[in-house]
Amino acid sequence: MNIAQMIDHTCLKATATEADIKQLCEEAITHNFKTVCVPTCYVAMSAHLLSGTDVGITTVVGFPLGNETPAAKAFEAKEAVLNGATDVDMVINIGALKDKKYDYVKFDIEEVVRATKSVDPKALVKVIIETCYLTPEEIEEVTEIVVQAGADFVKTSTGFGTAGATLENIQLMKKIVGNRIEIKAAGGIGSSEDAKLLIEAGATRLGTSKSIAIIQGEKLGDSGAY
Repeated sequence: MNIAQMIDHTCLKATATEADIKQLCEEAITHNFKTVCVPTCYVAMSAHLLSGTDVGITTVVGFPLGNETPAAKAFEAKEAVLNGATDVDMVINIGALKDKKYDYVKFDIEEVVRATKSVDPKALVKVIIETCYLTPEEIEEVTEIVVQAGADFVKTSTGFGTAGATLENIQLMKKIVGNRIEIKAAGGIGSSEDAKLLIEAGATRLGTSKSIAIIQGEKLGDSGAY
């Protein structure tokens, strides 16, 4: 199992500097991670640093709360792909889901998918549902919405909520998606053992800032965050 090729090597902290992003990109090249995951303001810089490599660029849209308008999220996604992003991780409107406004939640996702694919049909959209705020029933409902909206992945967490990925939630999401779309686990992945369990449960992509420790077999514990 090549875990490195399942990892989006992440730096989304508010204090992230250009030096931090440069180091992130260098580490991704050295360890052959699937992508780096950076704020939208660093997408163009990352594209320059990673030019000529196989490392992709993930960025985040509507992050971390998800309560921007669909048009704002779509604009952010389109600009990110134009700047070199290969993957767009968007946050759903959690309040709308809680209000059972399922058509709105779907439309919100569809707008980001449309904007992303209009620039690069191969670019991936991963939809963050922020499982820590949801009941099992809500997780099931929104996971099906993500599938129907045409996204490529459903993703557990921002890493900025009250908890990150859990084995139980990955198993629940996998039960809903089957083989229709893929699953990304993020938040609180603190060891290679954690990573392997999440992969065995159905995750095909991992979001973490502890990437190097994970592939080297270290255990850092679960903080709930990236």
